[in-house]
Amino acid sequence: MAFLEERFPEDINYGSGFATTHAARIVTTAGGSEFRSLDHPYIKSSLDVDFTRQRDEVITRIIALNQRANGTFRGFRVKNYLDFSTNNFRGVPTAFDQPMVSLGSGVYQMTRWYGTPTDPLASRRRIRKPVSGTALIGVNGEVHSSSLYTIDYTTGLVTFTVNKTGTISAITKAASAVITIGAHTFLPGESVFIQNVLGMTQINNQRATILLVGASTITVDINSTLYSTYTSGGTVNTRPQTAEAVTSGCYFDIPMRFDADLSGVFVANGVLSVSGVGLVEILNP
Repeated sequence: MAFLEERFPEDINYGSGFATTHAARIVTTAGGSEFRSLDHPYIKSSLDVDFTRQRDEVITRIIALNQRANGTFRGFRVKNYLDFSTNNFRGVPTAFDQPMVSLGSGVYQMTRWYGTPTDPLASRRRIRKPVSGTALIGVNGEVHSSSLYTIDYTTGLVTFTVNKTGTISAITKAASAVITIGAHTFLPGESVFIQNVLGMTQINNQRATILLVGASTITVDINSTLYSTYTSGGTVNTRPQTAEAVTSGCYFDIPMRFDADLSGVFVANGVLSVSGVGLVEILNP
């Protein structure tokens, strides 16, 4: 195992704190012109730690972590107090904070964007270490039921479960539309994407949360009172469909490692001074 799923001790003085670098290269010609290139758009953080401590429990934890990590070999989690949330750096996460990146077959990578997601050069961070239990998922503006996906909190990968689907045979005009689909396994709180309906075309390409279920019907949070009359056709699907926005939010740690072996100086009896302990982000832990 090249990664320890534990967090670097938070109750130490972080000294000079965090720094961020970008993979930019700049070449200056003899005439003073600049040629700039970007190797990749991923932000990379580093942390310098300086501390003098007489508290054995803190000293021991740092030294023990360095030894468990085999020096620079294994990574571990670090909380960046300036940037640990998908919502405005330090806000409470929501399901709609950041677009995820599709990896195919219903698998998405949680991502923190620092620019426009449609810009191929936009600064970003793959969220490899979301904080357990804090992630929320949204699809097309609806909070997605946790029964329809799994989150790997060691990789930041979100996998949507097998698609639940139904063929529509009727839709009522009501404050909460009732959709007839025959025998099904849908549950309240799940959301469905509606498409290919004829007649009541206004309901197409909407995602709706299921409020109630019957033996052959689902009631959704769409007011269809003023829609055209349903005539035929249509399907409902739980898994994200083409062109739907798939988003996430969470608190996250940064995967980092020691950039050198640990060393320090005893400045008094039982007082250890450690300076220049460097941590560097691992982009692919």
